[in-house]
Amino acid sequence: MAAVSLSVSTVKPLGDRVFVKVSAAEEKTAGGILLPDNAKEKPQIGEIVATGPGKRNDDGSRSEPEVKVGDKVLYSKYAGTDIKLGTDEYVLLSEKDILAIVS
Repeated sequence: MAAVSLSVSTVKPLGDRVFVKVSAAEEKTAGGILLPDNAKEKPQIGEIVATGPGKRNDDGSRSEPEVKVGDKVLYSKYAGTDIKLGTDEYVLLSEKDILAIVS
């Protein structure tokens, strides 16, 4: 079986899915205590790097996604599929799992 090389430019989400680059986890607490790797929480904020064409309606037309590439978003804690490309972490999730656009 041939090996497949993935990069951000080769991943194109389908339907209403979006590809999000995860923001870095906090290294220390507000009080200055350094956190070990196993105590860090999974970040819920990331930047949209790719979007699908949108959800298909009952009549066959597509609804445009509400988010666009470059938007910073807040998403549900346990949503999506975690993907690691090189040293960067990404999440592939459905648009309905996005809670807010962060400005």
